[in-house]
Amino acid sequence: MSVPLPRLARLILGRNELRRTCDRVEGAILVVLVTAFLAVIALAVLLAGHVYQSQHAAAARLRPTVAVLSEPGPVVISAFAPTPPVQATWWLADGSERSGSLTVGIAPAILDARAGATVPVWLNRSGDPQPPPPGQDGMVANALIIATIFSAGAGALLTLCYWLGRLALDRHRLARWGQAWAATGPRWTSRH
Repeated sequence: MSVPLPRLARLILGRNELRRTCDRVEGAILVVLVTAFLAVIALAVLLAGHVYQSQHAAAARLRPTVAVLSEPGPVVISAFAPTPPVQATWWLADGSERSGSLTVGIAPAILDARAGATVPVWLNRSGDPQPPPPGQDGMVANALIIATIFSAGAGALLTLCYWLGRLALDRHRLARWGQAWAATGPRWTSRH
């Protein structure tokens, strides 16, 4: 009992007298591009893991503390208007005090805060304020977004390669068909 080959296998390996070499080439191109896309998916997974690990390691190097605002925080007038920095004081791990300016990107809680309010900040090993690290969900989301963009971009590029290859093969097929018709056509028609 023979089992019929799947369509792609028939396209590449099957015996059919009407199948042209360019049909087999198209099938081979399709197999190569699908294999390349599967490799891209594997790379995207590795990239997502690397992004997650690097964000996790960067977050582990930060230490949370609080800062006391020396002046009132900025008031949001427009989402597009820049907000000025605010002077604040915070304490390092050794108990020493440091002063400097905080921006909304580094300490989002300064918006509409009053003078003397405490706001959470994250410090690096040098004691400089840093933007807050993403939470666990944020790290996973960032990794998935990067992997999705990488995969979608590669998929679009591979699809474009397929369609360009198919366009070239279709032109070749049409030229061959024109040659075959030029040789056969006069025998089929009564017009000379």
